[in-house]
Amino acid sequence: MIKVNQIDSVKEFAKVQANLVSGGVVYGIIEGDTMKWVQSSDSFSLDVFHVGKKFDSNSTSLTSIREKRVLSQKVPRSAYGVRLLITSIPIVDEQGKAVGAFSMAIPRLHPVAKAFENFAPMLAEMFSEGVFLCLTDLEKFVSIQSSKQFNINSIKIGDEFESDFISKKVISTGKSKVEKIDAVKYGTPVMMLGYPLIDEDSNEIVGSFVIAMPKETEAELRNMSGNLTESITGISSAIEELAASASQIHSNEQELNNDISQITELSEEINKISSFIEDIANETKMLGLNAAIEAARAGQAGSGFGVVANQIRKLSEQAKSTVPKIKKLTDSIKEKVDGSSKKSKGSLASSQEQAAATEEITASIEEITTMSEKLSEIALKL
Repeated sequence: MIKVNQIDSVKEFAKVQANLVSGGVVYGIIEGDTMKWVQSSDSFSLDVFHVGKKFDSNSTSLTSIREKRVLSQKVPRSAYGVRLLITSIPIVDEQGKAVGAFSMAIPRLHPVAKAFENFAPMLAEMFSEGVFLCLTDLEKFVSIQSSKQFNINSIKIGDEFESDFISKKVISTGKSKVEKIDAVKYGTPVMMLGYPLIDEDSNEIVGSFVIAMPKETEAELRNMSGNLTESITGISSAIEELAASASQIHSNEQELNNDISQITELSEEINKISSFIEDIANETKMLGLNAAIEAARAGQAGSGFGVVANQIRKLSEQAKSTVPKIKKLTDSIKEKVDGSSKKSKGSLASSQEQAAATEEITASIEEITTMSEKLSEIALKL
């Protein structure tokens, strides 16, 4: 118990200790049933605890005065909007009569919240990519810890969290949750893990603990996978077109080779016809010569026939002179056809090789596509 003459010393003690208590504290001195003096820490205060406040007879402070003993009580959130541990120490006069109380109200913290300032700095530096940690009550952020590599600047102590923030979800469901958030929200892709904080006495949810990690590596991996898949799709389309072209070229080369073979056969037929024409020309020449001889024997009566025989010989000579030209032309055609045939056969072989190579490339592309899909699956699991 505290004596009346010690009140001034208690006040000085409270002023010094107010900002040293983890989580904050509100000190008060009650005389009778009225608050006469209040000292709050910078980090925690209660508007309901003010000078002039009247206390109910069942309150911790008045019960402590009435029973003349130190009394501690856990106060639920419903009473003052925050869970409290209120301790009251009776103040007695010279006769030992309890005339008031020195009370302190400390926000009742979850064990994780109590230890946060001790473990959070160490935990924040254990992640190579950095990590951001925060504690919330049911409505707002109460503690935060960032690492050197990563921070979420938009989250401040005392700010209420948004309705779509992970804390809202874990508090409403009472279950832990993992969320992946794209770069639009915080400037970089983030993976968040949220855990509900449950009061060990009442089993009620009192807040949340959130771990946020940048997932740039995952995003880069997924982008690489997406780009790879997109590139492979384009390559596959090009390969399919190339394969179709190779197949068409192969078909065209086969037709060309067949046409060249037919032209070669026609050239040979022309040569045969030329030989036949040459034979006819020789026979015609002999026929014309014989006709001329017979016309000479007939004298004047065969002169007209002699003119015809002479024309037959000239025609025979012209036909015979044409044969070498035809042969020369067909030989030239045959020579060029032979050259084209060799080239066609070479192109045919090349197109076959191209088709085979295209099939191999297509098979390789399919393997890469499978690898890309696996890469994407791995990225999603990170």
